[in-house]
Amino acid sequence: MASVLLKYLTPPPVNLSPDYEGTEFRWKFLTIRPAFFQNEPYFIAAILLFAVLYFWGKRANESRVNKWFDAHSSLLEAQFSSPVAQKGLVRDGNSDWFNFSTGRRAVKSLHTTFTLRPRHDLLQLAYQFGRGLMELDYKAADAVELDFAFSAPASASADELKGIRARRWDLSFTKTTDQPSLPPSLTAMSEFADVTTNLLRPLGALDLPAVLSSPSTLKYFRSLSITDQPRARPSAPLPQSQRGKHLILELTLPPSSDAAATLPLIQAAFQLVDAIAGEGKATGMRGGLSAQLRPETKNKLKKVREDIEKQIREEAKREQKEEEEEKRAAAKRKAEEDRLSRLSAADQKKELDREKKRAMRKTQTRMKAR
Repeated sequence: MASVLLKYLTPPPVNLSPDYEGTEFRWKFLTIRPAFFQNEPYFIAAILLFAVLYFWGKRANESRVNKWFDAHSSLLEAQFSSPVAQKGLVRDGNSDWFNFSTGRRAVKSLHTTFTLRPRHDLLQLAYQFGRGLMELDYKAADAVELDFAFSAPASASADELKGIRARRWDLSFTKTTDQPSLPPSLTAMSEFADVTTNLLRPLGALDLPAVLSSPSTLKYFRSLSITDQPRARPSAPLPQSQRGKHLILELTLPPSSDAAATLPLIQAAFQLVDAIAGEGKATGMRGGLSAQLRPETKNKLKKVREDIEKQIREEAKREQKEEEEEKRAAAKRKAEEDRLSRLSAADQKKELDREKKRAMRKTQTRMKAR
């Protein structure tokens, strides 16, 4: 197979005979006879096509991110004393961009992450297209995620629920409920109904269901989550210094022509942060979200977290015990191997025979016990 492919790719021998009558280009000592280049034009065309698509895709992604950021920069500047990192947007390849904002009451930081389709890579685009045909719940799309980290000790689209539960351990112990105040295409995941009720009622100037019901913003909304747990299940209980509340807003990145469409959603996110933290004026949640919950709800939330920590602690101890047992077994095997290596060949053979007999007796005992 390789020889056939090599034969196909190998150009024919150069014919420098003076009897050649085809088109010929000469320049000093160079002579080019196009008739001898049969496959090369296709290779060159493929390379040029790949290069054009690469630069077009790279520019298209960059333009989409910059358009969105320009449309929202005034809001970020009004909310943060340091809305953008010193070097501006941080770029990681041609599909991912990041921004870090800080300097605001109730918000320790805001991480904005852009994840765009690999328009610059034809092979990755083909892979995403094929995966979309095979997996009905897979949908490749440009996305922007805003992760608000609260400075003190904070509902999702139905189509997104399956993927979110798979990605987010912190949402795995919530219950799914339909809310009459939300559009039919949306549903809420919450540990207890009391939490959902307080978040979806009017909070001063913020009416979250109204914002989410707007057709111009709903088509770009993916999920909004408030959590005090890590996204991935930790291997051990986290110390208090590593815990914190987060409000995470996931959006589909709008096209450049509609870059400002998500502004109401992000404005609502800032208002919701203030309401949950008990900051700002006329939020309707004096003392923050925790103060609005019923005492029994607070106790249940505390109990759930205590049970989770207990499970994680027990699993960590069990894994540590298994690791220690494996180390002891490995040390015992090594000691036995060292002992055997010091024996003569005849003694080693006797030891191996005795080991085989012991193994056979154990096998017979198991068979009888069954």
